[in-house]
Amino acid sequence: MFYLRLARGYRAPDLGRWLLTALASAVVAAFLLRALGRAMSDRPGDADALVRLLWCLPPLAAVAWFAAVAARAVPAQRPERITGLTAAGASSGRIRSLIAGEVALACTLGSVLTLLVFLVLRNDIAGPSLAPDLGMGVPLPAAAPVTLLALVPITAGIAAACAVPFAETLPGGRGTAPTGFGPLRIAVPIGLAMVGLALELIALRPGAPADGRPVHLPAGLGSTSVAALGGWAASALGLALITGPLLAWTGRLLALGRPTPLRLLAGRGLTAQARRLGAPLAVLTLVVAMVLTTIRYWIGTPGSADALPAVEACLVLGCAASAVAARLAEVRTDRRDVTDALLRLGASPRLLFGAVALRTLAVGTALLVTGGATAALAAAGLR
Repeated sequence: MFYLRLARGYRAPDLGRWLLTALASAVVAAFLLRALGRAMSDRPGDADALVRLLWCLPPLAAVAWFAAVAARAVPAQRPERITGLTAAGASSGRIRSLIAGEVALACTLGSVLTLLVFLVLRNDIAGPSLAPDLGMGVPLPAAAPVTLLALVPITAGIAAACAVPFAETLPGGRGTAPTGFGPLRIAVPIGLAMVGLALELIALRPGAPADGRPVHLPAGLGSTSVAALGGWAASALGLALITGPLLAWTGRLLALGRPTPLRLLAGRGLTAQARRLGAPLAVLTLVVAMVLTTIRYWIGTPGSADALPAVEACLVLGCAASAVAARLAEVRTDRRDVTDALLRLGASPRLLFGAVALRTLAVGTALLVTGGATAALAAAGLR
């Protein structure tokens, strides 16, 4: 009843976030039920059932990531809701559980709708092409689909609960967030990137001995060596972790010397928000680099494309992009007071718009460097 009353006050962003969460969870539930149907159709003891179940982990992690970022943005975007709950006597822990319950409820709705479609199709409606995916002709254990589908709301709810800090759930509880990066936070990703690059260069050098046990990649991507795969993974992780510091350095570079008001606003704003924008932008850049590399390989190798990885890639990419949009909306809400103060001091809207455009250009340039390097290393390792 509480969530029904809460939904009455939904605005367009709240409704969009809720529907996106339900839609993403419905797609993940479809992957899980397909893995269950295939497992029931295959022979007992077939190892492919575990592989298909593992294929469901990336989209499940993507939904959990989006749920965490979206839940973290709720206190900033809807402070009046938090104020009302606090006035009613809700503690910070209670507010965390309410936000997590809202996310879990949306995931539950999407999973239930997918389960209903799955059961309807099993009732001799689906054609022969879908029969193996639905496990038609085999009795369906009642506990199996319920157990699998419970993973979606539980995972998303836990991720949402862990993403909302206690201090940020109360009005006026938001302190000054740190804007710098410690030496260890910078040294670790640089070290990972260098070690990964060295491993991949060793694996790809001319005359290198062939790997006796090549790694066969999924999604029709051929095979690669252990050193090349490990080198790319370390480099990709290092480039993703260095995204935040790189954005901060870019902001400082914009404000270097005697900057104009345009450069000063853009540089200081980017430096202040680098820590909060770094993680979602790094995830989005990594996903885009992997998708582009996969498409390039599929185009160069006709007949290697696979429909299921393509659908999963679209879901992961959509969740990553939605997480970035949620974080940008959170940042915009936090900077509303600063923008109003600048306007009262006489800053023109054209200046503020130019600062946003320059900041966006700087972010795009930084992400082009990390994403391009990730994609180039991935393309070099495929053979």
